Amino acid sequence: MTTISFIPQVIKSWRTKSVNDVSLIMYLVLMIGQFSWLTYGILIHSLPLIVSDFIVFVLTIAMLVLKFKYKISGDKEADA
Repeated sequence: MTTISFIPQVIKSWRTKSVNDVSLIMYLVLMIGQFSWLTYGILIHSLPLIVSDFIVFVLTIAMLVLKFKYKISGDKEADA
C-alpha cells in the first residue's frame, strides 16, 4: 500500500498543474532514500524490494518533474 501512496499526489499535481504546496526538499530526500533502497535491493537480489522501490522512485521523479515543469511555467505566467 505504501508503494502506491504517491499516485494520488502525482495525479492531482498533473491535473491541477499546481505544485505550490509540494515540498521540493522532501521529494529530493525521498528520491535519495528510495535510490539507496533500490540499490540495496539490487545488491541482495530481493525482487520485492527492487519492484516496490523502483515504483516509488519513478513516482518521486515524476513528482519532481511536475514540480519543476509547473513551477517554471507558473513563474512565466507571473512575469507576463
